[in-house]
Amino acid sequence: MIKIGIIGYGYWGPNLVRNFSECGAAEVRAVSDLRPERLKPVAARYPAIQTTTQYRDLLDNPGIDAIAIATPVSTHFDLALQALKAGKHVLVEKPFTATADQARILIEEADRRKLTLMVDHTFLFTPAVRKIKELVQSGDLGRLYYYDSVRVNLGLFQHDVNVLWDLAVHDLSIMDFILGARPQAVSATGMAHVAGQPEDMAFLTCYFADSVIAHFHVNWLAPVKIRRTLIGGDRKMIVYDDLEPSEKIKVYDKGITVNEPEGIYKMMVGYRTGDMWAPQLATTEALLSEARHFAECVETGKRPLTDGQAGLNVVRILEAASASIRNRGQPVELA
Repeated sequence: MIKIGIIGYGYWGPNLVRNFSECGAAEVRAVSDLRPERLKPVAARYPAIQTTTQYRDLLDNPGIDAIAIATPVSTHFDLALQALKAGKHVLVEKPFTATADQARILIEEADRRKLTLMVDHTFLFTPAVRKIKELVQSGDLGRLYYYDSVRVNLGLFQHDVNVLWDLAVHDLSIMDFILGARPQAVSATGMAHVAGQPEDMAFLTCYFADSVIAHFHVNWLAPVKIRRTLIGGDRKMIVYDDLEPSEKIKVYDKGITVNEPEGIYKMMVGYRTGDMWAPQLATTEALLSEARHFAECVETGKRPLTDGQAGLNVVRILEAASASIRNRGQPVELA
């Protein structure tokens, strides 16, 4: 059983403490937050967990094996680097870092010290996303055409990152996991409607070498909450709705048929309609599975599913997308 300390007890920290406490593979030894009032609920609910406003207390504690970081993205790099240099395994909240160069430094540091470095891409541990990857890899969908995602809601406005870095990071990590391919170029547009704040709505397009295209729509100003992804292939198509209580995934046996043309003006497109089925999914909490996975990786040296490279893949796209927004959608090539 690993001993873990949590830095940051704002929005996500309480979820980390709860799941690591309940996963059966870890013991939460200490929680740190700069604001003392945030630590009072920890002492009330978990009296055995030490609390402190000094994160160095966790890094200097020889009884702590690993550190989970749930702080603003601008602090991720410095905290993670200090934790690694202190000999701690590290789990970092999404997005991994503020720049791709920072991500590379952390990956190199963890590899050099033979420490586990993992990024908190929680959706990759959901039964729904695991099932979608299984369906895509099995070839059930045929040749992929597109990946089309919408993630919108009213708020929560972030002050240190724009809506792409806050919301699209989820869908980019899912796309990277499912497709297993890196885009060649990205283009993005966005707009800020609140003075002095980052972009609150944005559209991002990723271009792949094999004619696959991925599109992401994210928004903090939507009147409704939508979490929907469409994945289309030449044999079948998937609709993934994370807000559906039971049938989160629906697989449609629909598509088109194209007759070989005798001449360019005689091409005929037909439409094929078949059955729809919804696979049964487990109900395990994703963060609980993630906590167990992190503990297993720390104890065995196994490479995490959401390792530093997975985090870097997403940050590279986000960094390029931000550059594209500054140039009103000009495509940015990814080396």
